[in-house]
Amino acid sequence: MRRNLPRILIADDHTLVADACAKLLESEYEIVGIVSDGRALVRAAADLKPQLIIVDIAMPILNGLDAGQQVKEFLPSVKLVYLTMNHDADLAAEAFRRGASGYLLKTCAASELAIAVREVLRGRSYLSPTIAKDTVDFLLRQDKKLIDEADRLTERQREVLQLLAEGKCMKEVAGVLNITTRTVAFHKYRIMEVLNAKSSAELIQYAIRNHLIAA
Repeated sequence: MRRNLPRILIADDHTLVADACAKLLESEYEIVGIVSDGRALVRAAADLKPQLIIVDIAMPILNGLDAGQQVKEFLPSVKLVYLTMNHDADLAAEAFRRGASGYLLKTCAASELAIAVREVLRGRSYLSPTIAKDTVDFLLRQDKKLIDEADRLTERQREVLQLLAEGKCMKEVAGVLNITTRTVAFHKYRIMEVLNAKSSAELIQYAIRNHLIAA
C-alpha cells in the first residue's frame, strides 16, 4: 500500500523542522528520507528517486539552490518545494528559474505546506501568498542583472566558494569535493579573478549576498 504513495525526501539542517514536516505529511505520502546538507541531498535523491523534495535554501556544504539544480540534472521530473525563512522576492524568482515548483516560508501554517505539496504533485506551481505579488512582478520584468550574477561562477566554483566561506581550509574543501588542494587553490584564484575580489572577506560577502551561505 505504501508503495503507491508519492515519495518525498526532506532536506533541512534543522532537525525539528525536518521532523515536523515528516510528521505532517507521513499519513498521505511515503517519506523516503531526511538529510541535513545539500551534498547528502544529491546523493539521497540519486539513490531514492523521490517524486518531490522539500528543501531548505540555507544548508551547509552545498546550499539548497545548487543542490536542487544538480538533482534536476539527473531527475528532471522531480518536484522541488523550497521551505525557507527568506521572503526575498529576488530569491524566490531565482529558485523558480532553477527549477522550483514551490516556494513557501517556514512561518507558514502547517496546512499551507500540505496544500503546496498537493498542488505541486498535481503539476501546478505554488508560491507563498505573502511574496507572490512581488515575485510575479519581478519575473515579469525578467531582471537580467540577477541572471547575469548567478551565472558568473561555474557550478564547481560555487561549490568551492561555499565551502571556503563556511570556514573550511583548502584541505577540507579538497576532501569534500574529492579533488586535490592544488585544484582548490586554482579554483579560489579563478573565483577571485572573476569576482574581482581582493580578499577572503570579499568572497564571504559575495557568498552571503548570493545566498550560498546564511548571514
